[in-house]
Amino acid sequence: MINLNVFSQILSLIDRELFKDLVAKHQSDKHQKGINSWTHLVSMLFCHFSSADSVRDISNGLRSTTGNHNHLGVVRAPSKSNISYINTHLTHELFKDLYFSLLDRLWQKDTHFRKDLGQLKRKVYLMDASIIPLCLSVFDWAKFRSTKGAVKLHNVLDYDGCLPVFMQITDGKVHESERAGSYSFPKGSVVVVDRRYVDYSWLGNLDSTGCYFVTRSKTGMEYKVIKSYQSEALLERGIIKDELIELTGTSCNKYSTKPLRLGSLLGQHHGQ
Repeated sequence: MINLNVFSQILSLIDRELFKDLVAKHQSDKHQKGINSWTHLVSMLFCHFSSADSVRDISNGLRSTTGNHNHLGVVRAPSKSNISYINTHLTHELFKDLYFSLLDRLWQKDTHFRKDLGQLKRKVYLMDASIIPLCLSVFDWAKFRSTKGAVKLHNVLDYDGCLPVFMQITDGKVHESERAGSYSFPKGSVVVVDRRYVDYSWLGNLDSTGCYFVTRSKTGMEYKVIKSYQSEALLERGIIKDELIELTGTSCNKYSTKPLRLGSLLGQHHGQ
């Protein structure tokens, strides 16, 4: 169950006057049925933070916080029928405007700084995918495994702020490398991906468009070493050796003979 003290602190970050102005703009409290817009917002956030699976879980969870409703700004816990009604009849526009208004205010208040990549002036993009489980009996089209349903969210984050710049939802079985080429990156940017995205044709396309990439090398990758650098200075930074390599075998046909850098780090081996 969610820690109510933490939950109330999260809610305190939301400017209530701003929220009231947005409620007035969207007139979302005009036809309320026992639950106002703020209680609706609290209920939906409670749903996510407590990993509730149903409106019954939300209602029962909030009801169990007897005596703590004032900390949440809620007069009384909503019933499951209240939550179902407002979810059906209230549009998402209020929460959408609230999100972008809060984002704008928080961005101005706490500008994101590259604490770990201060010396790198290029744009950095982080690319990854996540499995979103679904109930197969409800979403019979989302077949993932014999008894499980799922979709896959493919996401590209801009390191400056870690906000998504590209999102795509596919079948849960779609491999990351199949969707890697769905997004174009600006020339000179750095794309960071894990080993599941290693498709040498796509990496070759990134290189040909003036982009850089950082990833982990595949097990059994065939290559030859052109130059190898080792020093105490590198070792102090956790780098065992820094090699300039050239792919060989079938990988060479997809990526060509363009050189790559392969770094061996203390405790693990990373390809670049």
